Amino acid sequence: MSDKTLTRMDLSEAVFREVGLSRNESAQLVESVLQHISDALVRGEQVKISSFGTFSVRDKGSRIGRNPKTGEEVPIEPRRVLSFRPSHLMKDRVAQGNRTS
Repeated sequence: MSDKTLTRMDLSEAVFREVGLSRNESAQLVESVLQHISDALVRGEQVKISSFGTFSVRDKGSRIGRNPKTGEEVPIEPRRVLSFRPSHLMKDRVAQGNRTS
């Protein structure tokens, strides 16, 4: 595994190089796309990006957890969690990368 992290700046730079927008316009475009994705998830909508995967939000009910150090039971409040399911194409692509390393 690599320690490299892809950042917003990296995405903006890629848009700048490949699309030809200015650096400022590229950064605004990346921010706008990420904002649209975030807003849809906050509304509880699924975000499906073809050949990439699906982001969705689901509700988890309350339950009793256990502190691993003390064994004490602790109530866990209900919450919304974000999940990501990669597409089959993405899974295959990642698996291919594992074989060439």
